[in-house]
Amino acid sequence: MSEWKQKRFWKEAMAIAADGGYAVHLDGRPVKTPAKAGLILPTKAMAEAVAAEWGSQSDVIDPSTMPVTRSANAAIDKVRVQRDEVIALLAEYGDSDLLCYRAAGPEGLVKQQVAAWDPLLDWAAESLNARLWIGEGVMHVAQDAQVLSRLTDEVAAFDDFALAAAHDLISLSGSLVIALAVTRAHLMPGAAWDVSRVDEDWQIAQWGDDEEAREMTKVKRAAFFDAARFYQLSLK
Repeated sequence: MSEWKQKRFWKEAMAIAADGGYAVHLDGRPVKTPAKAGLILPTKAMAEAVAAEWGSQSDVIDPSTMPVTRSANAAIDKVRVQRDEVIALLAEYGDSDLLCYRAAGPEGLVKQQVAAWDPLLDWAAESLNARLWIGEGVMHVAQDAQVLSRLTDEVAAFDDFALAAAHDLISLSGSLVIALAVTRAHLMPGAAWDVSRVDEDWQIAQWGDDEEAREMTKVKRAAFFDAARFYQLSLK
């Protein structure tokens, strides 16, 4: 039996001002989240992006083409209702940040990690007052408790929508520092993604990759860019 899919039932999608922000109406009816909460967005730009996604749907709705809507739903239905848990989850990346775990060899990979990751750790030390320590291999590198507290404060300062974006930026890159570099406009999304892929790109250069791995990387990269865009749309 084929899976049921929702069909387009509206003619016009519009972003309008609403109490607490902006809403999206379909033929005059407000869009709600999957949990039936009001889809109230923090900025006009985000509301217009959501309206554009709904407006671009054809006969059958394709959620995969609606990344801004999906992230807004997540911000309201998930992040808002378990905000403390999300903050704690993301802050933990400061204690296991990708940039802190270095290869012992070969020399070429070591040099690439140093070139790509050391400047970001220096930036975190200077701009965030958060010096993270590095080590070789996968053994846990203990970080200073005060540094982790400062990084937690950085995460906690995001509103629900920015936090939803940060969740994807951090989880997709494996690095809290990389995500903060994007949100603070220290790195553009493309450069940030490349920095997060040093190990994988090294392995591909040595051994090649396959079609399935390429497709998965493509999907993750697109999601990372979507998250960076959603963060920008959340700014008032």
